[in-house]
Amino acid sequence: MTEPDVFVVGGGPAGLAAAIAARLKGLSVVVADGNSPPIDKACGEGLMPDARLAAARLGIEIPPALGFEFPGVRFHGAGKSVAARFPRGCGIGVRRTALHAAMIVAAERAGVELRWGAPAGNFDEIRARWILGADGSSSRVRAWAGLDRYRHNTRRFACRQHYAIAPWTDCMEIYWGEGCQIYVTPVGADEVCVALISRDRELSVEAALSRLFPVLDERVRGAPVCSRPRGAVTATARLENVARGNVALIGDASGSVDAITGEGLCLAFKQAALLADAMAGGDLTAYARAHPRLAMRPNVMAKLMTTLDRGTRLRQFGMSAMSSVPWIFERLLAVHVG
Repeated sequence: MTEPDVFVVGGGPAGLAAAIAARLKGLSVVVADGNSPPIDKACGEGLMPDARLAAARLGIEIPPALGFEFPGVRFHGAGKSVAARFPRGCGIGVRRTALHAAMIVAAERAGVELRWGAPAGNFDEIRARWILGADGSSSRVRAWAGLDRYRHNTRRFACRQHYAIAPWTDCMEIYWGEGCQIYVTPVGADEVCVALISRDRELSVEAALSRLFPVLDERVRGAPVCSRPRGAVTATARLENVARGNVALIGDASGSVDAITGEGLCLAFKQAALLADAMAGGDLTAYARAHPRLAMRPNVMAKLMTTLDRGTRLRQFGMSAMSSVPWIFERLLAVHVG
């Protein structure tokens, strides 16, 4: 396949989702990535029910056996805890490498041509009807297409570590501290993912546990570490435009929401469906117009949630209110998952 309908630069989850969605519309697709699979990335590794539904609509199945299903979310902070169940369905914790491998299978089944260890090189030489940039937050396609202009861009820092320990709860847990949060996501019967999000780029998972989260530190202390520490930048970024001519951006290349929302992959799956519709219709305008609306709810929820790390009094007030009146947290979680 030398001149496909769609050429996707980047073979991570966003690129694979876009490729699969395009194949569902009957378009021929090539995906090129300089890395070899499976591709790992620092993240909380939890998919909410809305993300699983968006993936299923693309034919991407994430079976329960691939990870660990969780029926709800629990917050810990200011000496209090509050939990709520999802209004329908379950989330799933799954190692990023396992998810990527499952998506590769789905892409191959759909008839996508995958070129691993093959960076795109000179974009001017790509011969395809549509060129998609799915090459992450530092997207070269975005810069090449002249789309690298932000309306809003804030950054925090994330790092991730896995521990070989049986989950002590059936929920995804979020622990709130001063200027940071820690996610704990069960990803297997004997493994949890601990992910830190902080404004301090030097703060590690181990340091945060010992200094700020003694209860959680006691739980995982002595458990074998079963992955290498991995870091990333998590950004809230909105571009002025995500499409120009025959070029479109998707996933983190097209802007992003703070990782506290856990909605990055869900957004990519939804973007993929919209983008495929636009390419099939021969016009990217509809995709460019709809793209900002997809991130509105996650951005609002991110602003609400991050107030809990901006001061002890705010955290005490918020946690006290939610633990005293549990339906507040139930409603917030229901809105969060759409």
